[in-house]
Amino acid sequence: QLETLEQEEQECLELRPHPTEKTTHFVSHEHGMTVTRTLQEGEAEPRCHSFSYSRARLRGRLLEGASLLLLRVLAHRHTMPPGLVFPAINSEGDLCTFSY
Repeated sequence: QLETLEQEEQECLELRPHPTEKTTHFVSHEHGMTVTRTLQEGEAEPRCHSFSYSRARLRGRLLEGASLLLLRVLAHRHTMPPGLVFPAINSEGDLCTFSY
């Protein structure tokens, strides 16, 4: 039984004159998971948005990083069942599914 305790993703676009940096931070806690997204565009003040999911809504879901790790394990073992689909949370923090 695997559980993601914490995950951080960072994207940077070096577009002049307004470079953009987006950070998404996932933290697990006793009631579920909190997702905090921060967007920094050029010299503007960073914009931060935070939201949470309950444990019930997250049950069985994988974060994008955990999904990539699982995909590598399955590929290494050469055991990829056809039509494999996992409930997941994408890098934006949205509930979705990953298909392999």
